[in-house]
Amino acid sequence: MDVTDYEQVLDEELQFEGQIIRVTQQTVLLPDGKTANRDIVYHQGAVAVMALTDDDRMILVKQWRAPIQALTLEIPAGKIDQRDQAPLDAAVRELNEETQYAAEHWEKIVSFYTSIGFSNEYMTLYLATGLRAVTEALPQDVDENLKLVYLTFDDMTKLFESGALNDSKTVLAYFKWQSLRAAHALGGS
Repeated sequence: MDVTDYEQVLDEELQFEGQIIRVTQQTVLLPDGKTANRDIVYHQGAVAVMALTDDDRMILVKQWRAPIQALTLEIPAGKIDQRDQAPLDAAVRELNEETQYAAEHWEKIVSFYTSIGFSNEYMTLYLATGLRAVTEALPQDVDENLKLVYLTFDDMTKLFESGALNDSKTVLAYFKWQSLRAAHALGGS
């Protein structure tokens, strides 16, 4: 990338500061010399957990999501906060809080920006296997009302094909599951 491709921030004003996000409006100098405004949502980062049971089912949580005014099916996920030393610590905590499971095996799948056009939220997706009930369950967040759903790969495929699987981190987990199954069918690990 050429240095002339960068935008220069001329000013940034705080618009809102909440428990999860901070919103600012930037005035930027474009490479062509013009100015523009950018609405930016700052987020502390998040994790998501693709939890697979020993009988090859994916654990999803069914919950109401206010921004879209709908019930969703999602893999367990949550924000990184002051309790966590690293993203994996947050993933372990979120799996416990949302499902009351612990995992024997953890694998980082990928880290990604969730909506790069306006937010810096950076999420890390983990695969959790060897699931066992926790000995000490952590409480769900006070504003959460979650119902666990255990789905087979065929169930997930039907949801995906019908358009009912519409959460990006969950779609990404579905594609990873698809690739794991294909590798296993070809004799891979």
